[in-house]
Formats: sequence, C-alpha cells, structure tokens
Amino acid sequence: MDDKIAQLLNQQVNKEFYSAYLYLDIANYYDEMDLDGYANYYMIQAQEERDHAMLFIKYMQTNDLKVTLEAIDKPNKVFNSVIEPLVAAAEHERYVTALVNDIYHEAYQVKDYRTMKFLDWFVNEQMEEEDHADSMVSRYKLFGNDPKGLYLLDQEYAARTYSAPSLTL
Repeated sequence: MDDKIAQLLNQQVNKEFYSAYLYLDIANYYDEMDLDGYANYYMIQAQEERDHAMLFIKYMQTNDLKVTLEAIDKPNKVFNSVIEPLVAAAEHERYVTALVNDIYHEAYQVKDYRTMKFLDWFVNEQMEEEDHADSMVSRYKLFGNDPKGLYLLDQEYAARTYSAPSLTL
C-alpha cells in the first residue's frame, strides 16, 4: 500500500478516537443540564466513532499495516447553551467528511481500489452523519426555545439505541 495512504488511514484512526472524546464531552455537558435524551444521543455517537476507529484499525491490520495510536487531544470546546454543542457537532461532522474525502482522493490518485471500496461505506456514513447533525440544529432552532419543544426533542433522543456498523472486511 502507498505510504501516504497508510499514514492517512492511521491519522484517521486517531481522528475517530478524538471524535469519540468530543461526543463524550458533549454527552457530559447535556448530562449536567439534565437533558438525558441529548446525553444519550451523544453517548451513542461516541460509541459509533470508537467503532469507526476500530474499523480503520481492522482494515489496516488486514492489509499488514502498522497501527500507531497517538495521544488523543482533550476537546477544547466550552459550551454555554443547548445549541452550541449541536452546532459544534455539525461542524465536526463536516470536518470528518473532508478527512475521509482526502483519503479517498489520495487512494484514487494511486489507483488503490481496495481502499476506495473500503471508504465507500464511510462516504455514505458521513452523508448520513452530516444530515443528522444538521437536522438536530434545525429542529432545535424550530422547537428548542420552547420548554415543551425541548422536552419533546429530549424524549425523542432518549429513545435512540445503538447498532454497531455492519461493515465487513
């Protein structure tokens, strides 16, 4: 495998673990506000990101690539309102999409079709993640300023359950 592709894949492992940290931080913020549904939503997001990292690790191992785990930065966001973490999450998902697209572009440049096929799942996943994150921002703007609306949104997010990704290598 191309060295640059291997390096980008390894960086993505660490970026996915950072994403999990970020979403744990957001979940903690909502937990402190007694918004248990929002906290649940982001705890599940953290699990998803951790599993994404594990998928990248498994792909690297399957291709006999060395995985190097780096220190995970502490999330540096300070939130002062219910909507701020939602906006931060939407921005972060766009950032992750750009990272995945960069790896895909590099794989295309060197005709690494195996990596491109592997990344297809992540391209689709990121489209879904951005859509959900943007929807949460929009729905909060529409309903969240009303206490009853916020309560109903929180109840909806409390019902979210986790389903591990079904990507097979």
